Amino acid sequence: MRTSHLEEIGERDGWRCWICDDAVDSDMSVNDPRGPSVDSRSSRTKPPKGKRETGGVERLAHRGCNSKKGAVAVEIPWRPDLSVSDPAPLLAVADRLRRKGGREVVARCPSAGDADEAAGWLADRFSRLAPELTVTADVQSGGGQFLVALIAAR
Repeated sequence: MRTSHLEEIGERDGWRCWICDDAVDSDMSVNDPRGPSVDSRSSRTKPPKGKRETGGVERLAHRGCNSKKGAVAVEIPWRPDLSVSDPAPLLAVADRLRRKGGREVVARCPSAGDADEAAGWLADRFSRLAPELTVTADVQSGGGQFLVALIAAR
């Protein structure tokens, strides 16, 4: 039996939605908001003025997450139980690290333990959000707080 395109992408992405990072049920109807769909992994509905459509990387998304991004800009949520201040928008961080590489501070934390937990979650989340990037997380103390940064290897 031939594997469908949706099944191939689902298997590759571990049946997790690239937008919300929740599990996608492969047996659910593709018409259900929690059902599987293939997304081009683009955060825009149209290319910017004067730019051509470049065709995104196909990724697995819930039907509802995929449909919603047509009406509003995609926002990749931070885990709600993390104790972070000034969390950076993760999709924008991924795009900048993809283009420029380097290091980017993404949050401030009140304790070393909170920063370590956020760094571990970020490294894990970026392995699915931007699998083509090799990203490590770094924690540095300064000014009574702890900064969490992501570093993209070139």
